[in-house]
Amino acid sequence: MHFQWDWLCLGVLIINSVTAEIENEETLDADVEVEDFDKQSQEADVDRDKSSLEVVYQTPKPTGEVYFTETFDGVLAGWVLSKTKKEDTDDNIAKYDGRWEVEELKENTVPGDRGLVLKSVAKHHAISAMLTKAFIFDNKPLIVQYEVNFQEGIDCGGAYIKLLSSSDDLNLEYFFDKTPYTIMFGPDKCGEDYKLHFIFRHKNPKTGDYDEKHAKRPDVDLKKFYLDKKTHLYTLVLKPDDTFEMLIDQSVVSKGSLLEDMVPPVNPPKEIEDPSEKKPDDWDERPKIPDPNAVKPDDWDEDEPSKIEDPDAVKPEGWLDDEPQYVPDPNAKKPKDWDEEMDGEWEAPQIPNPKCETAPGCGHWVRPMKNNPKYKGKWKAPMIDNPNYQGIWSPRKIPNPDYFEDLHPFKMTTVSAIGLELWSMTSDIYFDNFIICSEKEVADRWAADGWGLKKLVASANEPGMFSQLVTAAEDHPWLWVLYILTLALPVGLGVLFCWPAKKTDEDIDFKKTDISTPITKGELKQEREELEDDEIELEEEKENEDTAEDEIREMEETKRELIKDTKKMGREAAPSEDEGEGGEDIDDEEENEVADESQEGDKSNKSGSEDEMKEADESTGSGDSTVKSVRKRRVRKD
Repeated sequence: MHFQWDWLCLGVLIINSVTAEIENEETLDADVEVEDFDKQSQEADVDRDKSSLEVVYQTPKPTGEVYFTETFDGVLAGWVLSKTKKEDTDDNIAKYDGRWEVEELKENTVPGDRGLVLKSVAKHHAISAMLTKAFIFDNKPLIVQYEVNFQEGIDCGGAYIKLLSSSDDLNLEYFFDKTPYTIMFGPDKCGEDYKLHFIFRHKNPKTGDYDEKHAKRPDVDLKKFYLDKKTHLYTLVLKPDDTFEMLIDQSVVSKGSLLEDMVPPVNPPKEIEDPSEKKPDDWDERPKIPDPNAVKPDDWDEDEPSKIEDPDAVKPEGWLDDEPQYVPDPNAKKPKDWDEEMDGEWEAPQIPNPKCETAPGCGHWVRPMKNNPKYKGKWKAPMIDNPNYQGIWSPRKIPNPDYFEDLHPFKMTTVSAIGLELWSMTSDIYFDNFIICSEKEVADRWAADGWGLKKLVASANEPGMFSQLVTAAEDHPWLWVLYILTLALPVGLGVLFCWPAKKTDEDIDFKKTDISTPITKGELKQEREELEDDEIELEEEKENEDTAEDEIREMEETKRELIKDTKKMGREAAPSEDEGEGGEDIDDEEENEVADESQEGDKSNKSGSEDEMKEADESTGSGDSTVKSVRKRRVRKD
């Protein structure tokens, strides 16, 4: 039993570990480094730990220095719709005539919280606003943060923002795709390509031209952020030490250096290949060449086919040579609207010949093909090392005339406006709670008052554990196997250790002897008479045993007297030492024999008396035990 309990405990531990693993896979993202939340934002989340129906929303307010904020809860002031057209595009879709609305979320609504929603499909959208004050890239970090919710999922489209570069001729009414920007950041998706953009335009200090530098793709799977229809928080942090971080829901998904992790690199290489140099005509790059001395063997026949007919093949019996494989459908009828002048002569469609279904085959029988044992193919000379091999040619390196070194790419062009210039094949993309600042604490507090509240409401409206498990299995079908094993394991353990064991033959025989059988009055009377007779016999046996004991004692005394007499006779004869010793040995042996016999007699008497006492005790028991004891005495008497 102790062994069974050990196995049962082990099974419970396995179930718990599997359940914990499933929950970890569903709640944790691989390779995501989690940021520490601000203490104030944690306290705010705890204070709001109520149901979505009891949430009281208050418009977030910045707690420090900011360059731009927007909650869309009041009047949409300061935002300008673009009135221009997109260049290099058809006129019918070139206009930025996509519609914007300010409204609440469709799901997990927080009463009073509204956002900017992209409403049109397959149209260009452009809207922008000036910053409260321009951000100058000097010695303070830049933090850009906003919320996005793909309320209808996303097929093809973006939700990124642009920080527009400061210039004297910046006019938001003419904001379009070619308007100079300093930074572009945010999600973008088309097909199965899920992206999180971070692009900055770097100014070449030599030429003054601007080049786009793209951050390397995050290693995290971004798919769920586009398809779960939840509000997600996107954050970009640029630091004066030329490093950057991209976060989703306050978890780092990508980070790196502006000098090392951008494509193409900020600084060009010091040396480049000489564009004026060309490979010499006699340069041999072939490491292997055909052996010029090799000769084709005389028995090599290049004309032999790779396949030939099998001469040993035999046509199967029952092959229907005269039956075609397909026949006209006898049930087909010419359509009523069939015009033979326009459509030609009508013919019934072909169907497989039903006679061929039971036969090995129909039509003209052809021998099957097999590999030709004589086939060798086209002869080629074996390859040998090229004695003239010179390696792979490459032009010589020369100093890069366009080389420069920018050690601080963080010092970008000043930003003075924010804009959304988007094309989407999906509507109802929700934007909310924009903030541009330099302090992480300010951004975290802003997120707690806005996105944190949305997250709390969404969590309160989450489906139950069962629905979550089913949803997870739809994304990862292999989880069904894990679920089945998790449910089957405790059932199997219960059956294995709790099901009653099979009865053995010994247990059955043992229990059969314990079953009491009913006894009639006649049988009981007969057994009593037998018991009385047995008691008389027992008394006679005891008397006989007493007389036997007296006889044994007399024999022992007689033997002892004989031994004494022999000792006396030996002393009178005065035998030699050897003979005397031998005599004594004989006497001792005889004495020992007599003593042993007496002990055996005593033992037999004792055992006999003990058996009789046991039989007497048994005789005082139940009827069944009395019958058993009588049978034992009868056997012993015999």
